[in-house]
Amino acid sequence: MTEAKLENAKSMSIIVTKGSLDWAYPPFILGTTAAAMDIKVTMFFTFYGLPLLLNKLDLQVTALGNAAMKMPMMGMHMGMPNIVAAIPGVDAAASKMMKNLMKKKGVAPIEDLREAAVDLDVRMIACQMTMDLFEYDKKEMIDGIELGGAATYMEVAAKSEINLFI
Repeated sequence: MTEAKLENAKSMSIIVTKGSLDWAYPPFILGTTAAAMDIKVTMFFTFYGLPLLLNKLDLQVTALGNAAMKMPMMGMHMGMPNIVAAIPGVDAAASKMMKNLMKKKGVAPIEDLREAAVDLDVRMIACQMTMDLFEYDKKEMIDGIELGGAATYMEVAAKSEINLFI
């Protein structure tokens, strides 16, 4: 094996625990980037990250309690006070604003990043316990995923050079 190949002979595991629009990007961007760099990637979707594997996504931003959420408006970055975020419909409006901003800036939709992950042979494992807990059926999920539990993830993580919890 050449030195260049050894340099990229790595693996990465990512535990995906969050499924909101803003939290869906880090695991898919990091996972697809690593896979494109010839790093073997396994993503383990559990609890609220599991719905990212559903056939149909309806991702929303959760503004409540997210003090770092500042949107570019009127030439500055404006935060949203928690009291405003608690008003019904604000999450939907914030999500629409975020999706419009992402589209305007050319940010790939999660569906495209997820498809890229499939194309790049990223191993995606749906947590069996979470599937049972939230009563999901594998038929509701995208093709090509595996079912597994904590032991399945641990087998991968124990051999990975890079382990991320997102």
